[in-house]
Parts: sequence; structure tokens; C-alpha cells
Amino acid sequence: MRTPILLFFTLITFMACQQMPGTSDPQVDQLAIENGLIPPITVKGQPVKKMNILDRMAYHKVPGVSIAVVNNGTLQWAEGYGQANMAAGTDVDVNTLFQAGSISKPVAALAVMKLMQEGRVDLDEDVNTYLKDWKIPDNPYTDKKKVTLRLLLTHSAGMTVHGFPGYTQKDSFPSIISVLNGKGNTPPIFVDTLPDSIWRYSGGGYTVMEKAVEDVSGMQLEEYMAGILPDFGMENSTYKQPLPESLHDQASAAYDNQGEIIEGLWHNYPEQAAAGLWTTPTDLAHYCMTVQQILAGEKDSPLSKAIIERMLTKHRNEWGLGPSLRGEGKDLLFQHGGKNAGFTNEMVAFAHRGQAVIVMTNGDNGGRLMGDIIRGVAEYYGWDIRKPREVEIVNVSTDKLENFTGKFKLDFQVPDIGDYFIDISLKDGQLFVLDPNNGDTNLLFPLGDDKFIDLELGDETQFEVSENRDTVGLLWNGQYQFYKVLE
Repeated sequence: MRTPILLFFTLITFMACQQMPGTSDPQVDQLAIENGLIPPITVKGQPVKKMNILDRMAYHKVPGVSIAVVNNGTLQWAEGYGQANMAAGTDVDVNTLFQAGSISKPVAALAVMKLMQEGRVDLDEDVNTYLKDWKIPDNPYTDKKKVTLRLLLTHSAGMTVHGFPGYTQKDSFPSIISVLNGKGNTPPIFVDTLPDSIWRYSGGGYTVMEKAVEDVSGMQLEEYMAGILPDFGMENSTYKQPLPESLHDQASAAYDNQGEIIEGLWHNYPEQAAAGLWTTPTDLAHYCMTVQQILAGEKDSPLSKAIIERMLTKHRNEWGLGPSLRGEGKDLLFQHGGKNAGFTNEMVAFAHRGQAVIVMTNGDNGGRLMGDIIRGVAEYYGWDIRKPREVEIVNVSTDKLENFTGKFKLDFQVPDIGDYFIDISLKDGQLFVLDPNNGDTNLLFPLGDDKFIDLELGDETQFEVSENRDTVGLLWNGQYQFYKVLE
């Protein structure tokens, strides 16, 4: 028979084993993840190569990144890395503002949730009922099916314009009605297919939603959202566009794919609901935690649990009323990515598990860096998401590899370049690809006799050799056809 003291320590040990992975020391977790980034591809039978965050930032030419991690229902840790503005000599910290890009959409959707809870809008009413000085143009599609807020929020309204490039500091800043009418730098926003017949991502649809919120509330979107953001712990965020000068010193500059500051530091976005939010990973972590707490019945909020449950109900293409949704039950994820000129971001959160990770970068190349970070976070905390792809590398003789070396020409001309060539050589028994047009390089590992992969970037190549070996074709990533130039 066990003694009471032995039973006590057994129970304590059992409870400790049931806790979510990670330590009680956020600094230990943070340090482990900073040195535990995981590549997109691993090799079968080989240990996973863990990577350092600063090394990967340099490799991807991303000057700055900010991260927030939620675990066990709390903000476990947050940190900024690198430079916010090279010209001004400012570093990224947890309060540095980034453009959220399309992560603006699920946050802006809270405006519709609030109006719905107050009984001021119906998700399934013709949205033209709410629009005042601009209406969705009638056509044969809208005669058959009306556009609603539900369809706009779930990208199912059949509306045009995928996204927005933004406006430089030298450009005139158009009104929302000018954008809707195609008087800015994007085409008009209208219905070009039957509403509720397909899923198609539409920033244009969210701009219509923005106009409806403004017309119903009688306030500009940034004003209306200023009354909602603090309820979700987002005290350091704004939808004001252009960004007020008083916040410029706090904002990160935007960087192109070579790590150079874009002219004017950043672009401006009159399409606020679709792309206009300035925020931080910490604020987005508070948004995620508030949603999680409302669902768990742990927080009083202007939005009810029933409203949040509706927000996280799957529609076409597993899309909720704002966020993208994946998984089921306790593993349900709500998430969204964001891409503006010079900013690349991602937010991933479990609805019922008190876990989330938000990564914001100030570079056009931030996507691959974010992937490395999120895979590292997911593995460290034991989240069964974003696992790397495992491949098996085979041996190919040097004689066969020699057949694939030489100069290759793309089968169409590229604007501003013309004929597009790449060079493939053999180095230390591996194929090395140089793209002299942009300086990019690839090291190819064989998956088969004629199929290869770049383990760093995931690029795949398929070679085709004619019977008499006088013609060699190369298909890059399944879409770009090259042919060997015989000299």
C-alpha cells in the first residue's frame, strides 16, 4: 500500500506531465525557439537541422521581425529582432508597429460582429440596404442572388479585386468611394459571378464591407474600430490611414526582397478593412486570447460567446466570418496571413487550447522566415501543425549529373529582360544553379534519377533527356519550362 506522501508526489508528477509543453520560464522557451527554427524540408534518416533566427533573417534578407507566443492561455513571451528603420538606426522591439496586411480583415470583421449583436445589421440581408451614397451595381448576377455581409466576410460574394498595392507617399490618397469605383490604382469593385457560387479571395469585398460599417455606424472605420480594439487588448493598434505623423517613430519601415527600404518608408492603404491596420504581434496575441477567453466563458466582453462561435463557424473553403479556419473540435484553428508592400505576417491560433503564435516581418521575403519560425514554435510546444515535409535523397552518378549541366533558356521572353537564361554546373557532386538575372542560387539534391529539390527553398526541378541526349528540358516548380542551349 502506498503511503499518503507517495500518493501526493505521484499525483503532482502526473499533473506536471499533463501540462502543455514548454517551461515555466519564458526566457528558456524563447532561447530554445530562437535557436530551434526548422526548415521546410527535412531528409529522411537525418537529424533535423535546427537554425538560429538571426542567421535566417540574414539569409532571407529580412531586416526585422517581431514575435508573440501564447501558451496555456497567457502571453508566454514576445520579442523583437533586427532593425525597424536602418536609415534612422532604430531597432525592432515589442512596441514597433507593423502593417498587418490582410490580417486587417479578421480584426475589422469584429465591427460587423458588434453591429450584428446590437441588431443593427443582419448577415443575410442585401448589403445594399445598408449602403447609402454608393451601391453595388446591379447586373444579371445580383438579380439572381444578392450580396450579403456573410458572403463578403467569407469571400463568397463573387466580387472583384483580389488585393491592393497601396499608394506611395507621392501618390494622391483616394477616398473609399474612389477605390470602389476604380478611380484609384485598382479596377472597379463589382460582382462578376453569381454570389455564393464559388469561394474567391476578395479584398474588394472587404472594402464594400468597410463602407457598410461606416454607413450603418455613421463613423469612419478607424473611429469605429478605435472603440473595439481596446476591448480585445489592442491598445497599440490603429486603422488610421495614412499613419499619423505622431506614430511614425514607432513604425517599422518596409523593405523589398533585397532588404532595401522602399521609397517613402511604406505605402498607404485607403482600403483600411482589407489592408490598413497598423499593429504589433503582442496586440494580435491579445486579440487571439480574447477570442479564446470568450469561447471558454472566461471573459465579459461586448461580444457574446454566441457571436464569436458564429464568427468561427466554417463556410465555403473553411472560412469563418473573417478568419480562415482549419481543424475541428479542440484542434480548431483560426488564422490569417498578411502581405503589404514590404511587410509579411502570419497569425495562427487554437480556438480552444489557449495557444497562438504571431510573426510580423518588415520584408517582402518574410514568408519563408515566418515558416521557419512557426515550425520551430509548433515543434517546441508540441502543436501538431506546420510539420516540415520529409524527403528521401537518392544517389545519382556523376556521369548522369553531367547530362544536366550547361546553360538553359526559358521558353518565353520575360518583360524588361528578354531571353532568360540560367546556368547549371556540377560542384562537389551536386548540381548548382545560378540565376544571373537576380543572383539567386540553388543547390539541388536528387529525389530520383531526373528529379531534384532545393532543401533550403523547396524549389523542385524535373529534367527530361531525349533518347540521343541532344535535347535536355528542365521544368522548374512544375510551371517554368527551360531547354538546354547547345554550344
